Amino acid sequence: MIAATTVMGIDVSRDWLDGFCCATGHRFRLPNTSEGRAQLLALIQRVPGVAQVGFEATGGQEWALWVTLTAAGIRAVQLPPAQIKAFALSHGTRAKTDRIDAELIAGFMLFRPEAGRALPSGNLRVLRALTTRRAQIVDMRKRLVAQISAREKQGVVADVGDMDIALKTMLDNQIGALERRIENAIAQEECLAAKARLLRSIPGVGPVSAAMLIAEMPELGRMTAGQAAAMTGLAPVPHDSGTMRGRRMIVGGRRALRHVLFQAALAAACHNAGLRPLAKRLKERAKPHKLVIVAIARKLVTIANAILKTATPWRLNPATPW
Repeated sequence: MIAATTVMGIDVSRDWLDGFCCATGHRFRLPNTSEGRAQLLALIQRVPGVAQVGFEATGGQEWALWVTLTAAGIRAVQLPPAQIKAFALSHGTRAKTDRIDAELIAGFMLFRPEAGRALPSGNLRVLRALTTRRAQIVDMRKRLVAQISAREKQGVVADVGDMDIALKTMLDNQIGALERRIENAIAQEECLAAKARLLRSIPGVGPVSAAMLIAEMPELGRMTAGQAAAMTGLAPVPHDSGTMRGRRMIVGGRRALRHVLFQAALAAACHNAGLRPLAKRLKERAKPHKLVIVAIARKLVTIANAILKTATPWRLNPATPW
């Protein structure tokens, strides 16, 4: 635990910043605007000892606050909503309001001061925005292709073929432009470029997978293999009790990154000389295709973590840590 006087929890919404200060027990509500954030800074400076401010990830609503607090020299951390929810249930709290959430965030930080992540660097924030946007447009293109295929199978003549082709071409062009911008963002910072080179040395990890690993998992290379697998949601969770052995399933983790790793696993299962035998053994044991891909994806993130930790490119050698 850390001293209660050092913690402030904030529930961030589109319009409001609801806070709870452990030092004084004071609750406040400020507008989520530049003026409101300036008032919050003044409030923090008036309360002696506040050294850490926490808030949940809210789909981007918290980024302006995060940048403002960090620029002012205040340690501000983004916390996983699932952990806050579990903390609330552990206290028997089922009611949910912005005021209650702010106090729960502050209470969670008292018991888990190491939780949460700090603000990424400016270039890393740009890279994450670009990779997120690319994933959104790829999803749009995927849905468009599925709609075109469905119309063709149903024999529906809607006379929109030219529109579909034009829209798909536009999406393809935007994806290509974003990929070029992603490469430029990585090349502008030598640290990121070095990480990208190490990651792309792994057969199966291409430019998109490497960029997603760098943007969505900046902690990679500073954790254990188990932590890396859990953070991506690729670690099977046991469901055992007494003599009962339940089915292990993956859960949680960073969803967008996991989906990209599944694509990388498909390539690695065929072209990575170190992982191809593993995929073959699992298939010979009649394991489901999805289980094989999850196992390969987990192995990929484990290898990526080890490679960044040792700063050693991939090589097929039994003496390597992976």
